[in-house]
Amino acid sequence: MTPPLQPLWKQWHHRLLLKLRRYHCHQEHATARVLLLAAMGTVGMPLYYVVWHYFFPQEYDSLPLRGIGLVLCALGLWARHFSRRWLERYLLLTLTYVFSFFFSYMFLMNHASGVWGESLLIALVVLFHFDTALAWRAYVAGTVAACLAVLVPGHGHILLSRAVLQQLPIHWFTIAVLSAAKVSRDVLEQERLAGLGAGLATVAHELRTPLASVDANVRGLGRLARDATDTDRANRLDALGRIQFEVRHMHHMIDLFLLSATAVNRNLRPTESVCMGEAVAAVLARYPFASAAQRQAVVCDLRHDFHFAGQNELAVVILLNLLRNALKAIHRAGKGRVRIVIDGARPTPRLLFIDTACGVAPTQLPLIFRRFYSYPAHHGTGIGLALCKEIMEAWDATIRCVSRETAYAIFVLEFPTSRAANLR
Repeated sequence: MTPPLQPLWKQWHHRLLLKLRRYHCHQEHATARVLLLAAMGTVGMPLYYVVWHYFFPQEYDSLPLRGIGLVLCALGLWARHFSRRWLERYLLLTLTYVFSFFFSYMFLMNHASGVWGESLLIALVVLFHFDTALAWRAYVAGTVAACLAVLVPGHGHILLSRAVLQQLPIHWFTIAVLSAAKVSRDVLEQERLAGLGAGLATVAHELRTPLASVDANVRGLGRLARDATDTDRANRLDALGRIQFEVRHMHHMIDLFLLSATAVNRNLRPTESVCMGEAVAAVLARYPFASAAQRQAVVCDLRHDFHFAGQNELAVVILLNLLRNALKAIHRAGKGRVRIVIDGARPTPRLLFIDTACGVAPTQLPLIFRRFYSYPAHHGTGIGLALCKEIMEAWDATIRCVSRETAYAIFVLEFPTSRAANLR
């Protein structure tokens, strides 16, 4: 490679890695995967018909079946407009047809040829990179449908041929390895979270004793300060008040860390009907604001209250994390306010958490809900927003962020209401 091309290659390589990283950590990860799958299928279906029909002719191919696959894949290009429920249904249908039925049927109709044997194996690898339960449903349904499509016209002998049967152990071993690898990743992540929770519990235990001692000594010094002159007493009481605030703040942060750490191992499914207005009011009353000015910088705009299916304690976790992050952003920027908008009059009730501080850089925005990712770097554990998203998804709700760097960050929380009435 000539020297002038090296900088261009490095620049292109860096951009490619950045795009891949953003894709894998995207806040709407499922939608991004569907879009990628749809784009590949929309191109691949007609392209490989040409390849296998004209350049390397196969024993059997079907333009109508490819046409159905092409239509399904093309529909996925509008995945960003799908609701979560329709996205799940679409993904199940497309995975079942394209990666299970189509490749299995073509494999059988081509009498387990090498080309289609390898194609089916690759399709299974792609399929089982999705959620394991979803992949198994798609695999079983698509494979059974393919076998019936071969059996009904009277080609049942293909199913029992040696060429087909000898591929089954390879396919099943591949599925087993992929499933085991995914379980191992999940176990490692849970162990990491459990270790983090245990570490936070130890730190909390070690901190509470000296904090209690500091608080007791502050109260004692406060009694002594009352015997001093008016000026000295005022200065000392002010300083002691600040120390007591820091002690209360530390206790609050310990409680928040412990609550966040233990929430990752608890059942997140909704069990209560939660009133959003009451939850926000409770958090604002509970949060240890540094000063009256900081408290006045937080405004709640109650347009229309609403109930949603969730858990009161976990709702507090979400709101505390968002409020703490917003106030930290204001502190870093040296400016800004926080506005909490409760808007339950919409078809989909929502909560807006708006801060006009430093915003989030466009390159970082897709990563902020990634577990163990903190922004700015080394400013937290990286479990707060990830936990918020996990809780919201367990409630069939959504959370996303819209931001403009140096200007604002808006966290949009949208809740389904159909289940809330049943939990009252």
